[in-house]
Amino acid sequence: MTYVHPSRDEIKQILLDSHTIAVVGLSDDPSKTSHMVSEAMQRKGYRIIPVNPKATSILGETCYASLKDIPEPVDIVNVFRRPEHTPPIAKEAVEIGAKTLWLQLGISNEEAAAIATEGGLNMIMDRCIKVEDSILLPQGKA
Repeated sequence: MTYVHPSRDEIKQILLDSHTIAVVGLSDDPSKTSHMVSEAMQRKGYRIIPVNPKATSILGETCYASLKDIPEPVDIVNVFRRPEHTPPIAKEAVEIGAKTLWLQLGISNEEAAAIATEGGLNMIMDRCIKVEDSILLPQGKA
């Protein structure tokens, strides 16, 4: 299987339809990219759910050790982990019924893409969710 990026219109619709973003690898360090991107998405109105087994709370939200521990539905699983760590995350995203697996800019993994798409998820990789949201929804979701 060769991964094909969704079109800009498809990405825009994914963002419009999504409210809850579980962020795997969200750092509690405000200088880290994962923190800055998640904070910006939170300001845009998305609910951010941190997935970080080493923290209890980030951005005012309870942290969870894994996707399976999150007690509510998740629209997007946004991943800030090295590519080799993404296939198990893709499996968990499918298991919890997420709608989209999003690997951040610089992160690509064909195995993770295959797991996600075969599990019925939208798949986006090597793209920054904050950049895409800013370009496609500059006025916000309202």
